[in-house]
Amino acid sequence: MSDSIIKSLGAGSGIDTTSLVSQLVEIEKAPREERLNSKQETLESQISAYGTLKSSMSELQGALSPLADNDTFNARSVAFPDTDVITPNSVEAGAQTGTYNIEVESVAQSQSIVTGAYSDKDSALNESGTLTISFGTWTYDEAADPGADVDTDDDPYSFSVNDARAALNIVVEATDSLQDIADKINAEDADVQASVLLVDGQYQLLLTAPSGANNAMRISSDDATKGDTTGLSVFEFNETEHSQVTETQQAADATLKVNGLTVYRETNEIDDVIQGFNFSVNKAEPGSSFTFTVSEDTAVAEQAIRDFVEAYNLFYETAQNLVGYSRDESNQVVRGDLATDGTAKAIVNQIRNTISALVPGVDDGYNALTNVGIRTELDGSLSIDEDDFSAAMQDNFALVESLFATRTSSSSDEVSVSIGSYASGTVAGSYDVVVTTDPEKATVTTNAMVDGGNISFDSAADSVNIPDASSLDLSFKITVDGTKSDTITLTGSYSTIDEVRADLQSLINGDSNLSASNIAVDVAYDSATDQFTFTSRSYGTSSTVQFDSADFGADIAELGFADFSDTGVNVAGTINGEAGFGSGNVLLPKIDTDPYGLNLTIGENAVAAGTVSIGFSRGFAGELENLINSFLSSSGSIQLREDNIGDSLEGITEDREELDRKMEKLELRLYSQFLAMERIVSSFQSTGNQLDGILDRLPFTASNG
Repeated sequence: MSDSIIKSLGAGSGIDTTSLVSQLVEIEKAPREERLNSKQETLESQISAYGTLKSSMSELQGALSPLADNDTFNARSVAFPDTDVITPNSVEAGAQTGTYNIEVESVAQSQSIVTGAYSDKDSALNESGTLTISFGTWTYDEAADPGADVDTDDDPYSFSVNDARAALNIVVEATDSLQDIADKINAEDADVQASVLLVDGQYQLLLTAPSGANNAMRISSDDATKGDTTGLSVFEFNETEHSQVTETQQAADATLKVNGLTVYRETNEIDDVIQGFNFSVNKAEPGSSFTFTVSEDTAVAEQAIRDFVEAYNLFYETAQNLVGYSRDESNQVVRGDLATDGTAKAIVNQIRNTISALVPGVDDGYNALTNVGIRTELDGSLSIDEDDFSAAMQDNFALVESLFATRTSSSSDEVSVSIGSYASGTVAGSYDVVVTTDPEKATVTTNAMVDGGNISFDSAADSVNIPDASSLDLSFKITVDGTKSDTITLTGSYSTIDEVRADLQSLINGDSNLSASNIAVDVAYDSATDQFTFTSRSYGTSSTVQFDSADFGADIAELGFADFSDTGVNVAGTINGEAGFGSGNVLLPKIDTDPYGLNLTIGENAVAAGTVSIGFSRGFAGELENLINSFLSSSGSIQLREDNIGDSLEGITEDREELDRKMEKLELRLYSQFLAMERIVSSFQSTGNQLDGILDRLPFTASNG
């Protein structure tokens, strides 16, 4: 409204119309605004209260996590003496308990080989070809022939391939320098350390193998110039060629006596002599031993249970203050901010019900908190009956674990159960598994070996005579799981069939194409039929093994190689009467069935096992944690309620805007009404002024002067 109009208001009547309109509008607006303010305050208090509730639930989750972890109930402690012979590194949950006496007779060491000297490490060597590094155990002249000439006692005599470790094939190009070769070896990430050292003004290539007698290196090449001072043969260390390199240290195992039993290990970092106990061997001290004890540590689980009871009581107190009634410092009754909120009350009630309910899937006698002495008091808090709790921890500790922690079980070793990523919806309980088709790997069996020609062998003794395979063309390619290898060539000298078998496995698994795809095979030899078998390490229809004679060298057929191919078989079966999904050796339950979320790994003889019973339980901690997760998730009930409150707050903002618009219209209407009144008053005043003295001016009424 213009200032001129506002100024004109009250001019005639003398009334402060502007103030009066403002007061009238405020009187009209106040009760409506008060209702909006009250509603907004309530909603904002609920948002804040839900934040407090979520924080409290998260703290309770933190106390549940250790109880859901089986490691908590398998904690171990070690009483270890003061010694510098070995250093204890860690003791894992579930480590084998007992008292152990250890004597260290020798330490493990790595084979080291150094090449001849070069004037420059970065200049091209102008040599090309392939260096093959195999791993295994060397027998030296002294061991093979104790009467050998003393000058040749340390010469490599025969080599037994470690078929568990893949061979390395290093492709050397003419432009490669000594440093380039070192870099290529290190890039294989096979635990072989290659270093170029500057010694007396000359550069030498130092190769260090992984520690252990069975990890020594045998180095060969496809260079035909054996014994020359040029070519790739200068890097060779094998039965027939080693004149250009020096073995500075032989590989050896660590030798220990554990409770009188002699054990050998490839490394000085040992974690499998005593299950779950990791220690480092520092030095040998033959004839001296020490004793230590690994024992159960139930105190970890006990403290975790006590921490949960304390955390729950804090949560419950917080929750009750939010959804119920409490008293303030002046003993006045205070209603919680969520006392009228049905969602919050339902959440608290569900958690309370879980506390007192039987644990699904647990049927061994300890299936409720009361079994371990945890009681619910009249006010809803938890307490511990110390006598019952101590008895449970001392006499039935395994049952306490099954009550709290996640557990899977199977009645047969042919079916193992693991928990998948979708297990949040899995229903705890027991299920019957029937495997109708065993999983199979692809396996190819060659023809029988040919005795005669370039290769002769004695099948009865499993011996073979190949003094130098590099003089033959024992090359081939193999396709495994859909990936084809590069050319693979046997180049060693062999006296037994097992040496051939081991080298085949090592070379195939060391192929760059196959290893890059994490593909490997197992090679076996049947002495009864004189046949090799090549088996993929994967299961199912994606498992394949194939040989194509077009990729064979001239002499490989004498080992029985020919055109062969095979494909594996996927597992098939039912879980609780419903057909499962089989992929390789993994059987998955049907989607949306009760056991969905469990992964079953099936053995190769599961059909013969018949009906297998599997079980799954989250335990008490897992069930409560799963429930809280559902409440706190992005699609959970709390988020939905917060979204609704947010929508209501946005509605209040809109209501305020609408109220302001209505009050603005009311104000304009009042101003218009008062303006009309002022005009009427002004008209009356003008008329009055005109009538003032009119009698004196009328004829016959004028007063005499």
